[in-house]
Amino acid sequence: MTHVHLIFRTLFRLVRPIRGRKLDHFDVCETSFRVLPTDLDVLRHMNNGVYLSILDLGRFDLLRRSGVWAILRKHGWYPVIASETITFRKSLELWQAFTVQSRLTGFDDKAVYVEQRFVRNGEIYAQALIRARFLKKSGGTVPIGDLVDAVGDTGQWPELPEWVVRWGTDVALPPTRAEAPSIWK
Repeated sequence: MTHVHLIFRTLFRLVRPIRGRKLDHFDVCETSFRVLPTDLDVLRHMNNGVYLSILDLGRFDLLRRSGVWAILRKHGWYPVIASETITFRKSLELWQAFTVQSRLTGFDDKAVYVEQRFVRNGEIYAQALIRARFLKKSGGTVPIGDLVDAVGDTGQWPELPEWVVRWGTDVALPPTRAEAPSIWK
């Protein structure tokens, strides 16, 4: 039932007019939500998988409000998640209103990094870091330089914090034909 509900949330975000002010590349995008009955797990708080799905909607709002979504569609490009990690501090419970704050952190030679937070009444309940790549509908990966050129190089791209670079390297899997290292050995 949860997945069906998220389909409706996604469709709603796709068809409704863009709300909120237009954003620049590094502005924080705030997207409002409420915990619904279909978001709950057996312990009656928001399911950890739902957090990740709602993060998708927050990033979509960021892309739309910054104008990047239109640029991606024009070029036939789309984002995919390469890595993500989330840390939970407090549980969100039924009917609680919360905001997802999404912010572009920067990029390296292969991926773009986005930080996202679940905030309620000014308090961070959960925080995530996402590493995204961009693919071409015609096949292949969009080089970061092409992406930067398309969205407009503001000349203000921040340097990624060292721990983010380390995390991106540490969680990356080898090329598809190589055997992935295992933590089970």
